[in-house]
Amino acid sequence: MSHYPRDLIGYGPNPPAANWPDKARVAVQFVINYEEGGENCILHGDPASEAFLSEIVGAAAWPNQRHMNMESIYEFGSRAGFWRLHRMFTARDIPVTVFGVATALQKNPQAVEAMKSADWEIASHGLKWIEYKDFDREAEREHIREAIRIHEEVTGEKPAGLYQGRTSENSIDLAFEEGFEYSADTYADEVPYYLSGGRLMVPYTLDANDMRFATPQGFNCGDQFYSYLKDSFDTLYAEGGRMMSVGLHCRLAGRPGRAAALARFLDYVQGFDSVWLARRIDIARHWRRQNPPSV
Repeated sequence: MSHYPRDLIGYGPNPPAANWPDKARVAVQFVINYEEGGENCILHGDPASEAFLSEIVGAAAWPNQRHMNMESIYEFGSRAGFWRLHRMFTARDIPVTVFGVATALQKNPQAVEAMKSADWEIASHGLKWIEYKDFDREAEREHIREAIRIHEEVTGEKPAGLYQGRTSENSIDLAFEEGFEYSADTYADEVPYYLSGGRLMVPYTLDANDMRFATPQGFNCGDQFYSYLKDSFDTLYAEGGRMMSVGLHCRLAGRPGRAAALARFLDYVQGFDSVWLARRIDIARHWRRQNPPSV
């Protein structure tokens, strides 16, 4: 087993001290996934319609056809949901990292300008919101390079982080080969960690995530979402030295019934003194300063 490629041990019982700013007990990081307009659609040259993370739980892709209901669900995210989330976070002055699909950002310059005006980090979420598991290495590399090009064109700067999301086994390696400061394509820990060569992983989440509204046995009302987020936060706050990620989608959390639960959680977190509300890039750079790689 000396060549087993997975790390099942990590930091073990003694993770390094996080030393979050101002002696915060926990770092809380909110992600807004901006995917609307980058999803599978034959209008985008894809072979079928989207089937993932919508109100239509268990939806099937329709080969060679537009799925008008699916398209309109995604359109809600960019037309209404994004702006509701934007108002909620800016009103409370809570920093955000956007995982922005390049071709989605390209289609909504107003939203991009609002992200920039709020000083949100806009990380890359790839070129398109599609599956990369069957892409060969060089084809995926070309998509990442094109994502960087478009991202810089529409935001004015290169993205520092990449969350490909629907990954292949090459996605993480390619992220660092193409110069990203961090990859978020991991769910393996509650604090950042390094791969060989000082490659920094900043873990994301699929549990404290509104995607559970769109999956079987997930959240079916806002109270469940709020309760889960609160319990997660309370546990991490009590333990200290951890990072909590919260994943949001414009077309999911942007719906009013879910946004109300999110608002309660934002207000709850802001009721604590020893909490660092940060962008993902801030956490990545803090970790490098406090716990530099050993290689």
